[in-house]
Amino acid sequence: MDLGHRVCIRDVNPHIVCILCAGYFIDATTITECLHTFCKSCIVKYLQTTKFCPMCNVKVHETQPLLNLKIDRTLQDIVYKVVPGLWDNEMKRRQDFEKMRGLKGCDEGSIDGIMEDSDDSSVTTQHIFMHDELIHICLQPFETGSDDKGPKYPSQKFVRCSVRAQVFHLKKLIKKIWPHTSKQEIVVMCNGELLPDNHCLKRIWLSHSKEINPPLKLQFWTKS
Repeated sequence: MDLGHRVCIRDVNPHIVCILCAGYFIDATTITECLHTFCKSCIVKYLQTTKFCPMCNVKVHETQPLLNLKIDRTLQDIVYKVVPGLWDNEMKRRQDFEKMRGLKGCDEGSIDGIMEDSDDSSVTTQHIFMHDELIHICLQPFETGSDDKGPKYPSQKFVRCSVRAQVFHLKKLIKKIWPHTSKQEIVVMCNGELLPDNHCLKRIWLSHSKEINPPLKLQFWTKS
């Protein structure tokens, strides 16, 4: 087997393109009766006028076909990894839509509603993005190896938040959990790489995580 062989995207297109819109899957959704997959918005709209799969014509459900639809997050992550720029373009499209509708988005600087701390009651659990995919994160202080007697951090902290949360939201959360960092500049890293403030967690997970399942492991440290 030639591990150096490069696969052309056109060779995988039949497996990652929705036949209803002819575009790459967005919110990939599978019919549980026949396992055929489509964009979520495409198949939901299609099933408003029929009860049958558009590919094989199997009956999806006798009365409520939407009950037999299942989001395929693994396949969607594969599509985002395979197709360059698809994730960024989709997020921009959604942000533009939210701005046009006057909806509150992640770029407004608030962590309320997108972060949920697993064991700290001082952090809000209100959700603005109620239907967002959630991601688990393990926050770890960066070990410098020095013997300084500065503030000590817990060995790790687990949080759950929207995949659309950005790095600057994490920095706000760190300062909220560990108040002694509130006046310090925080740097967040993944696998030793510094993360820009405007990178969202989904993008980081797709680019850096080698594991199939979260949590996404991130490190942080403070500049003096």
